[in-house]
Amino acid sequence: MANERLRAAISAQGKTVQAVAEHVEVDPKSVERWITLDRTPHRRHRWATATFLGVDEVYLWPAVEKQVETASASELVTYYPHRGAVPASLWSSLIDQAANHVEILVYAGLFLFDGHPDLPDQLADKARAGAQVRILLGDPDSEMIHQRGVEEGIGDDLAARARITRRYLEPAADVPGVEVRLHDTILYNSIYRFDDDVLVNPHVLGAPAGQNPVLHFRYLPGARTFRHYMRSFDYAWDRSTAG
Repeated sequence: MANERLRAAISAQGKTVQAVAEHVEVDPKSVERWITLDRTPHRRHRWATATFLGVDEVYLWPAVEKQVETASASELVTYYPHRGAVPASLWSSLIDQAANHVEILVYAGLFLFDGHPDLPDQLADKARAGAQVRILLGDPDSEMIHQRGVEEGIGDDLAARARITRRYLEPAADVPGVEVRLHDTILYNSIYRFDDDVLVNPHVLGAPAGQNPVLHFRYLPGARTFRHYMRSFDYAWDRSTAG
């Protein structure tokens, strides 16, 4: 039986077998066998193909669902009951060691910049060395950040914190490779990505972000949790405006 889902996904994206093969770095005949003979490729090739086509690998190869579930569970490094329980040394080490990606999605995230006063300079240095730095802050003039401030019981203070964070970032904002943008999305989680590690801080209605749990995930090939949260980041990024 042929893998019609894979065939349709390639067609829907306007791609070709050759394009998939070049992206995944395999012979085009291998991709043809994935389609016509419903062969299941290696995990690395599955993930690369699914990412290239913008679909979940389990959709393309349902038989690997159990493998993906197991790998995804293994991505969880640890759980912290509230943000203050995250060791300061962990924040520092993740910041220091990040070489390729620093991506932050918050309403304000002021605690991070107050606790690491050299962070803007570090971000600028990382960008000069080739890293991609993307920072998403809540638009202080948006209705969404006003509503969140009311829900947290701090009113306009949340918007003020977002403005302070933006001011802190000014030394880095003009450096090529550093992008600071504003968003007005409903923020279900704050996201802090440093290369293959991401800290996710869920938002709980009626409680400030600092009082809510933090989940530490580390990317594993073939797993979905890390990629799932980064797709959320990209969703907000695509709908943001210049900061």
